[in-house]
Amino acid sequence: MAEQAENYDYIVIGAGSAGCVIANRLSADPSVTVALLEAGGPDTNPWIHIPVGYFKTIHNPKTDWCYETEPDPGLNNRSIKWPRGKVLGGSSSINGLLYVRGQREDYDDWAASGLSNWSYNHILPYFKKAEDFEQGGNEYHGSGGPLKVSDMSFTRPICDDFINAVHSMDVPLTNDINGENQEGVGYFQLTAHKGRRCSTAVAYLKPARNRSNLHVITGAHVTRLEFEGKRVSAVNFNHRTQQRRIDCNNEIILCGGAVNSPQLLQLSGVGPGELLQNFGIEVIADSTEVGSNLKDHLQIRTVYKTHKPVTLNDELSSWHQKGRAALQYAVTRTGPLSMAASQAVAFCRTRLSNQRPDIQYHFQPLSADSPGEGLHPFSAFTASVCQLRPTSTGSITIKSVDPLVAPKIIPNYLSTELDCQTAVESIKYTRQIMQASNMAPHIKEELLPDPKAQTDDELLEQARNIANTIYHPTSTCRMGTDATAVTDERLRVNGVEKLRVVDASVMPDIVSGNTNAPTIMIAEYAADMIIEDRQHANRQ
Repeated sequence: MAEQAENYDYIVIGAGSAGCVIANRLSADPSVTVALLEAGGPDTNPWIHIPVGYFKTIHNPKTDWCYETEPDPGLNNRSIKWPRGKVLGGSSSINGLLYVRGQREDYDDWAASGLSNWSYNHILPYFKKAEDFEQGGNEYHGSGGPLKVSDMSFTRPICDDFINAVHSMDVPLTNDINGENQEGVGYFQLTAHKGRRCSTAVAYLKPARNRSNLHVITGAHVTRLEFEGKRVSAVNFNHRTQQRRIDCNNEIILCGGAVNSPQLLQLSGVGPGELLQNFGIEVIADSTEVGSNLKDHLQIRTVYKTHKPVTLNDELSSWHQKGRAALQYAVTRTGPLSMAASQAVAFCRTRLSNQRPDIQYHFQPLSADSPGEGLHPFSAFTASVCQLRPTSTGSITIKSVDPLVAPKIIPNYLSTELDCQTAVESIKYTRQIMQASNMAPHIKEELLPDPKAQTDDELLEQARNIANTIYHPTSTCRMGTDATAVTDERLRVNGVEKLRVVDASVMPDIVSGNTNAPTIMIAEYAADMIIEDRQHANRQ
């Protein structure tokens, strides 16, 4: 690892799903120097690397920013927890390990909006470049990339029953939701290898840590970007008990995610001018949409009690059983501890969408109030359902000039008619699945939502009472070709120079599925752009 320096060619802020990718790809050129700043610590907690360990790392302030939203009218004024990774690997170190790319149409819609180089055909090579797929490379999957992607190894018979029940509703069976067509029901693919989590810190950062031109600084909470005119020139950050500054010779790449990236831009004078002036912050660039356009997937966790002990609630109900599972994992890297956040997945169409799937299921052969709170003391499973393309938009705004104060998170869930209708339809669809011959014999009682809720108004009220984030915030530094876009199609921040944002916040709209894989793809693409731009500048 490089000796500490006062300036670098590139400074990457945030060692998460995107930042680790950028740091690896840029530092592959020994002629450039790269600093990677991460507010969290190293990924030494063993629970990070055990797949089921997300139960221990989510809501843990040592690995999670532990954000909470403002009271949301769409959720009957509930404030909910918003986990975000605060550790090397970022959210890829604490997420559910689920590898989902989204739908072809997501990216083609981006291209149709003016971002012509972000079509599915343009971005597919970057998904493949990142990937080392367990089954080997093919038209849709990569082989030999840094990111290990494997098939689901942990299953239970009730998962198969769920899959067959969904299939009975004319949803096709699939063994590859990331192949030619996403629609279907089957098992998730995982960012895991031989029973261990494959975060971006493991996949990208670990192989690069010994490069002499890469300096990784953990415990580095960036407080402000410095500008010389419109050109970003330096980074100020708190490191342990000291305030430090490092200068940048070329570019700063902000990879803080959908919450931290807009917060840092606003603190640094790039954001809505009126907001910044209200806090006494000098306006470097009046960019009205920094922090706007927030999208997230809202999950409705339907929970059903079962007649027989066929769930993990039963398998792990005693300390003896937990000890046996721990021993199984220690010896074979299999069993319940090798389990991802969900097992079966379904992409389905409600009556509101004739063209392509508009809801996604995360099926789990267990039930709990939330990660980290332990399994229920009764037999039950969870079929979580979320709307894939919500139309409700929220915002991220600073509420203090103190960078250590968390920003204001306003999701505005269920604030549009389509989103409300989809919430109602998704509960109805779930109840249909549970009436299918494969599932009905299992079910003793519908626990969530309230089975007494039958009318559309009653079902919507249930959604407002029980829905929660599924941890996919995006789009707060939207890229586009229009005048109000925060970033252009090469992810450069409009209105300033030598500054890019590379993370889920640049998505013009949320993708139809989990967001970790698309964020890694974005970073792979961005790294090529940054390298191309440097080579072009050197030829001038």
